[in-house]
Amino acid sequence: MQNRLLGILLSLMACVLAALGLPLAAAVAAAEQSRVVVDRIDDAARFAQDLPTQGRAGSDTAVKGGTEPDAGDTTRLRMLALEASRYHDLYGARVGIFQRDGSSVAVAPVGWTVPEEGPGAQAFQEALDGRRSHNPPQVWPWTPDRTITVALPVVRDGDVVAVVITESPTGPMRARVLHSWLWIGAGEALAMIVAVLLALRLTGWVLRPVRTLDRATHDIATGRLNARVAASGGPPELRRLARSFNDMADHVVLAIDQQRAFVADASHQLRNPLAALLLRVELLGLELPERHQGEVGAVREEGIRLARVLDDLLGLATAEHARPEPEPVDLTALVLARVDAWRPVADQRGIDLAWDGPPVAYGLADPIGFGSALDAVLDNALKFTPSGRRVAVDTVLRKREVSVAVTDSGPGLTEEELGRIGDRFWRSPRHQNVDGSGLGLSIARTLLLAGGGSLDFAPAEPGGLTVVLSVPRRRD
Repeated sequence: MQNRLLGILLSLMACVLAALGLPLAAAVAAAEQSRVVVDRIDDAARFAQDLPTQGRAGSDTAVKGGTEPDAGDTTRLRMLALEASRYHDLYGARVGIFQRDGSSVAVAPVGWTVPEEGPGAQAFQEALDGRRSHNPPQVWPWTPDRTITVALPVVRDGDVVAVVITESPTGPMRARVLHSWLWIGAGEALAMIVAVLLALRLTGWVLRPVRTLDRATHDIATGRLNARVAASGGPPELRRLARSFNDMADHVVLAIDQQRAFVADASHQLRNPLAALLLRVELLGLELPERHQGEVGAVREEGIRLARVLDDLLGLATAEHARPEPEPVDLTALVLARVDAWRPVADQRGIDLAWDGPPVAYGLADPIGFGSALDAVLDNALKFTPSGRRVAVDTVLRKREVSVAVTDSGPGLTEEELGRIGDRFWRSPRHQNVDGSGLGLSIARTLLLAGGGSLDFAPAEPGGLTVVLSVPRRRD
């Protein structure tokens, strides 16, 4: 979730920076070119001012042709040519003063003529029409072959008598634009870094209560009902959500405790009347004729079965009410003790009860709860394994958990039945004739969940059922 939120925030920030940076970069390039164009227009105006026959009708022949110019105009024309040459050497720009017919008055470099096509020809024609050339097309750093051409008309007595043209290379200007762009890019990169850091802080501040809620929800879903959320930090909406979550968890715990208390009280209260009823059945059986003893025996068996169900209900209520604190336990020693306790039952039924595993396997578990859960699983495995077959108990060390797998050789369960095993009072329709209340595996799962473990089921090969009891190796 944090990555998605970061992606949204950074995408918006990138769009904002692009919306600011691109126009700024274009404005910088346009301003730099405008400065160059203005400088070239000023230079062209200076050349036009230095042109001979500054409005004197008698001297027009120095520009228009016809008679030879006087000595003063000739000297000025020579000085103008030298000035144009120095200008070209200094700025690297071409400069020329051309008459209306295109003949040159002073040019640098020597031999440069009026452009016949392109922006230069267009600028020359606009100057002949008495207009100063417009701002040329924008030059970008990636257009190295582009030049800037500026043409300025020389007007005498209202007539255009000559045109001053400058054609400038754009290398220095493009370098300055690129340098400015680098500063803009560096500024935007710095702004992006600051935005990333702020976005990380912001998303962390917003999502920290969400992560806390997620952990608390997971704890409650896995049976740790005492998990709560500290309603501090984050936006006000999430703080209200945390308080509402705590209230909800308190009400859920209260309802579950009331339900467990009812089951436990009902089971406990029913045991005494049931024991009295069984005693009266026994006494009644002593007085009835022999032919009615079969019915009395059936009533006695049903009463004993009901007593077993009540005991299991009381055990389930006790397991659900337990709040054990897991501790490091050597599960190898614990499993071996329970296997030894069940071995006489296995020998009596002709079943081979075998164990395999490492000599030491420490895990975080409630020893009493884990032992009771293993008892319920072993009882179930021995109950459904035929005589002469085998029940295998294997302890396995994994990276994050310790598992105890109990594999029987019974008839096993179908895929649909595997999805329901462990439900309260559920028993396979094929095994209704086997003693039991359908609560043993539910009690085992409840005891394991209360201690931070889990109970899983899988089919065994070639037949039977594998029940896996798992607990973590260390605290997260």
